[in-house]
Amino acid sequence: MTRAATRWERSDHSGYGERFAQLHSSGQDIDGEARLADALCARGARVLDAGCGMGRVGAALGNRGHDAYGIDLDAALLDQAARTYPGFPTAKCRVDEATPDLLAAQGFPRAYDLIVCVGNVMILGEDGQEQAMLTHLRDLLAPQGRILVGFHTDGTPADSRVYSAAEFDADVAASGLVVDARFGTYELHPYDPAGNYCVSILRRRPD
Repeated sequence: MTRAATRWERSDHSGYGERFAQLHSSGQDIDGEARLADALCARGARVLDAGCGMGRVGAALGNRGHDAYGIDLDAALLDQAARTYPGFPTAKCRVDEATPDLLAAQGFPRAYDLIVCVGNVMILGEDGQEQAMLTHLRDLLAPQGRILVGFHTDGTPADSRVYSAAEFDADVAASGLVVDARFGTYELHPYDPAGNYCVSILRRRPD
């Protein structure tokens, strides 16, 4: 089946990889999301960076002692990840198509203690596929696994969708997940409904 293009694929993000390459090479701090993710799981956890881009978050978690993997739909960014973080395993895959069997065929684990889906991945997918993205991520969780999700709610950056926390929460519930905690930043500042960023920690809904 031919899938519709994602918002990422329909947009011009030609400077994205270069910008993070410059930040990385200059030694600037680009590990904010990874620090929070690291605190959410025991050392040596299996972690999937869903929508890993050039690999900065997943590679940082690998450097912190986790068994980290990444998937992304952008071949150019995956090539950049391979050059920048050669020890970080990645595979080309859309988040809304990721299944245990597909990842196992790439030599990846079938289930994860933590899934990281940050950097606006949720608002740059195929239109109307947000619930499918969350359902696929749920199916990749280990029994006590959790998902860390972060995105802008106001249509930032350009070409992303406006996706309110309330809409997200409805998709979370429909996907068989619940929100464990919510913050406004990866430094755990309180969530502000009047703000424009939403960081959520999700888990499977108890039976």
